[in-house]
Amino acid sequence: MKKDNFSVKDIIGSIVPITRFNRGEAGKIFDEVNESGFKVVLKNNTPACVLVQPERYEAMMEALEDYALYFEAEKRMKNASQSGFMSSGDVLANLGISEADLDDIEVEID
Repeated sequence: MKKDNFSVKDIIGSIVPITRFNRGEAGKIFDEVNESGFKVVLKNNTPACVLVQPERYEAMMEALEDYALYFEAEKRMKNASQSGFMSSGDVLANLGISEADLDDIEVEID
């Protein structure tokens, strides 16, 4: 289940007391995570951890990496001066690469 907006009912339904783990219900809780997308585990009425599907976790980590790269690029662009830029032709010349060298190279972009 992939939802971007959660109701109060969804959030309340996502709460799992840690005692359910102590009772041996981990398998059932993991099934619920796969169904709902996440669960918040409470220990002593305080959130102790959030369980999420592996795919959702990977997507969240990729989004964080993308944001970090975006902010780094923003910072670099603010500090950049026109004199620090090179044309692609100049880069190729500095590396000793010709346009013909690039013609036979296959590039796969995700």
